[in-house]
Amino acid sequence: MITHGHVPVLLEEALAFLDAGRAGTYIDGTFGLGGHSVEILRRNPGASIVGFDRDETSLREARERLAEYADRVRLYHADFRDLPEDEIDFASVRGLLLDLGISSFQLDSPERGFSFNAAGPLDMRMDRRMKTTAARVLEKYSEPKLDGMFRRYGELPQTKRLAREIVTRRKLRPFETTDQLRRLVEEIYRWRPQKGKVHPAAKVFQALRIEINGELEGLAEFLERMAVLARPGTRFVVIAFHSLEDRIIKRTFAALSASGESVPRMKALTRKPITASEEEVRANSRARSAKLRAAERV
Repeated sequence: MITHGHVPVLLEEALAFLDAGRAGTYIDGTFGLGGHSVEILRRNPGASIVGFDRDETSLREARERLAEYADRVRLYHADFRDLPEDEIDFASVRGLLLDLGISSFQLDSPERGFSFNAAGPLDMRMDRRMKTTAARVLEKYSEPKLDGMFRRYGELPQTKRLAREIVTRRKLRPFETTDQLRRLVEEIYRWRPQKGKVHPAAKVFQALRIEINGELEGLAEFLERMAVLARPGTRFVVIAFHSLEDRIIKRTFAALSASGESVPRMKALTRKPITASEEEVRANSRARSAKLRAAERV
């Protein structure tokens, strides 16, 4: 289902691994515009959704899209890692979905500053209640801290030079717009468009976004907590968009599925990550980097 320009990634694969035809509750931890959830509700009249998202604008749009299913949807303006355990009946939960990373809705909103392809302020906050923006990070972080952030979260070369140039140039003019940062990145990495090559600004913006929003923090711990709370048969489906996220998911599912003295809590359903078909990638370029992993509570 495609509405408001929103295309849910790996939709059929996600619903299949969730076994979303079963009656019960499905937790959508990264609700966005509700692309996956609206399909669960449309196809399964016995399903209800508990959704979480840090982006209030996305939730407002989603409520309008899901108006006809309002009696089967409960939404929280919150990080999924802050899931209120005492407000959810885990005996009725059949599946948990996390579609990590940034949504196309956010990327396509220049005023949010997530995309290096559109002129806008260096913001990048998923939750606009937060105070720290990308501009503030570039203004306040020390050279070593900037270097570490770009190296760890962007997996980029020449991060020391990038950090040094940011610190030098911000003394003359603060970094306030996406254009300013993109031009600096293109200069340092001597960027020229090449087929099959990823623009280095994509990695720089990714690093900033991960840092500001704490995207990797507590992800493994959340899945471990859900594995304890979930009942047998609950399906876990996680879609990641870069290697840092995917590595955490892979290791966490493996650890929860490892045999040992105690009975494993999870059973991996995907030996390797599921990726989008060529047809889906042609229709939705964002799907190119998507990797889906699934597991079941046993």
